[in-house]
Amino acid sequence: QVQLVQSGGGSAQPGGSLTLSCVASGFDFTTSHMSWYRQAPGKGREQVAMISNLGTVRDYVESVKGRFTISRDNSKNLLILQMNSLKPEDTGVYFCSRAPYYCFGHECPPGVNWGQGTQVTVSS
Repeated sequence: QVQLVQSGGGSAQPGGSLTLSCVASGFDFTTSHMSWYRQAPGKGREQVAMISNLGTVRDYVESVKGRFTISRDNSKNLLILQMNSLKPEDTGVYFCSRAPYYCFGHECPPGVNWGQGTQVTVSS
């Protein structure tokens, strides 16, 4: 059974930091490309960051470049999103996702599997 179990997130002030984690099971994590998505209130789901199966390729949406870092530990089946210099517009529900293949951007297909979602709220 494929599972993506998320943890972390919560509330932070503007300029603060939060870390999201996602532990995978039920599939070969080392051959899977992974993404983080977010869904802001009243908006569609947006792909925020993506990392290739060995971590050699990473992509970010323009709005988070230089602030967010996606990483993975294949020995632990662990995906991480480190979020620094948070802004109110980063508020939303964040999801980790297993990708069908490596594709970043609006024209890409949705993920094959999804985590349960984690709320991130940035406000003063």
